[in-house]
Amino acid sequence: MKKIKKIKKAVFPVAGMGTRFLPATKASPKEMLPLVDKPLIQYVVEEAIASGIEEIIMITGRGKYAIEDHFDRSLELESLLEKRNQWQALADLKKISDMCDFWYIRQKEPLGLGHAILKVKDLVGDEPFAVLLGDDIIHSDGEPALSQLMDVHHKMGSSVVAIEEVTRAKVSSYGVVDPEWCMDSMYKIKGLVEKPDIDEAPSNLAVIGRYILTPAIFDALDGVVPDKKGEIQLTAGLNRLCASEAMYGCKFAGKRYDAGDKLGFLIATVEYALRREDLGASFKEYLSSLKF
Repeated sequence: MKKIKKIKKAVFPVAGMGTRFLPATKASPKEMLPLVDKPLIQYVVEEAIASGIEEIIMITGRGKYAIEDHFDRSLELESLLEKRNQWQALADLKKISDMCDFWYIRQKEPLGLGHAILKVKDLVGDEPFAVLLGDDIIHSDGEPALSQLMDVHHKMGSSVVAIEEVTRAKVSSYGVVDPEWCMDSMYKIKGLVEKPDIDEAPSNLAVIGRYILTPAIFDALDGVVPDKKGEIQLTAGLNRLCASEAMYGCKFAGKRYDAGDKLGFLIATVEYALRREDLGASFKEYLSSLKF
């Protein structure tokens, strides 16, 4: 029986320009937009760590130094907090840089998600690895969403994508899976269609920003022809991968927020604030006082 390797590495493609949040993202990465009091990217990193990830590879681009600085130590700030006896803030700050090992690779041009993943081929080697998109924030009361995908991978030994049901009206905004069969929350996938028309969508099961990929994805992406924009799309690579090995979809338990959308970001901010023990009650009282 083939031994399934432990997933230790996670890839974060964070080279995007964040144009949907201009002008806020003109000089600051969209991944650093604050969701209550933590940047978006930190929530996703914490999900990866809680799932057992030991190394994180960030694929960055121009103007993304704030991400590197955030996960690095700030000796000046630590010294200031120590002098002010702000011990809890100091502990929280050190915890960020001590989460795990971070690696950074530069994607010089925005040539697609598939191109970004090809950049980590040498670092990943022959191991399965995770990919997490910072736009998708997932709140889980129990097992983290990425960990749920890992469970499917350990059971089946294949690539796994996170999926959720969306309304038929929204399928044209997502990559959509063509399922072969379903067992509980696990789907065998025949193929994927990128942003299909409503009438041509094979299902309403949309792929969202969590993936477990086998090393075979690199050969699959190498064979992808760039699209009209010159980009190598991950969906095209996943379709090629489906032709050579099994692939599964995991309908995860948890609530996903599209934080790359302004309305989704606002909804996430409100709901995450309401969950906070130090803010929830007061914030709920304030919301109840508003007149609409």
